[in-house]
Amino acid sequence: MTRTPLAPALAPPALSPAHRLLRLAAIVSCLPYLTLKFAWILGSHIGIPDGSSLLEHRTTMLVANTVTVLMDACVIALALLLTRPWGLRVPAWLLLVPVWVASGLLAPIMTGFPVQLLIKVLGGDVQTQSASEPFLDEWVFGVVYGGFILQGVALGGLFALYARRRWGHLWRGRVGDVTTPASRPLALTAAVVALFPVAVHLMWASGSTAGLGADAVRDRATDTCALEVLHALFPLTAVAGVLVIAFRVPPRLPLAVPLALAWVGSGATACWGAWLTLASLGAGDIAERPTALVMLTYAGQMIVGMLVIALGVRFFAARSAVAHDSTAVSITV
Repeated sequence: MTRTPLAPALAPPALSPAHRLLRLAAIVSCLPYLTLKFAWILGSHIGIPDGSSLLEHRTTMLVANTVTVLMDACVIALALLLTRPWGLRVPAWLLLVPVWVASGLLAPIMTGFPVQLLIKVLGGDVQTQSASEPFLDEWVFGVVYGGFILQGVALGGLFALYARRRWGHLWRGRVGDVTTPASRPLALTAAVVALFPVAVHLMWASGSTAGLGADAVRDRATDTCALEVLHALFPLTAVAGVLVIAFRVPPRLPLAVPLALAWVGSGATACWGAWLTLASLGAGDIAERPTALVMLTYAGQMIVGMLVIALGVRFFAARSAVAHDSTAVSITV
């Protein structure tokens, strides 16, 4: 009798120096943001200039700061889960959902903020806040976004190490070797739906103000075009990943590449669409509320992201079933 299981039993991981360093980086990177948020919850105005709109709605800001504190605290919980023995026993969905959301929220910041800094170094105008009224002191953006970038790097590294250990047998190989490709009709549907938000963001990147509210038009700056291009690239990245897997081209490409593209692209597209939708619903001034075109663009992003991640779930479920059946056959031979 021959036993050659595809997914061997997992022993408690021995933490490497890389694990320890990445875990420390993830935890430490949360401290500046959490410190600021706790200070604001307790009534401090550190980093908030006089006249800022943040000082006008005390209750709303208390709720928002509490929610974001909990969200950032989840980064610490994830860093522990990804490096402790009990983390290997956590149900897959309980880990993958928050990691996907974290990836989606952090990826645009990790790409957008360096682009803004580069534009500023080159002499361009970076609009981090409204030109008509103060919002936050400039140093706050550097501290907060710098922490977010470090969180993204640390969590991404920890998750890659964890996923390779727990599910590596499901994403080894090359695209051409896939026997259970993603659904082509659903992949094409995601690509078609993505055309709308991509076209709108590229339209705004080209300088058009069609469909934008008065505040958005007034606050446009040099970096606006670059950031709009990034918002168009994420849905394109997501659908490119699933189309590669669905049509198995190019066949020699490592399977991990399109899977990573679909993961990051779908998370950034869906989660930022949802986040911006929630933020717009909380706008008190009717002049600040997004137009119908903006809301439709956000909705299109959420649909694309959810379609792509649903395809990913189906793909891995099929791969896992094949791996399980292959293991069962090898045991009975």
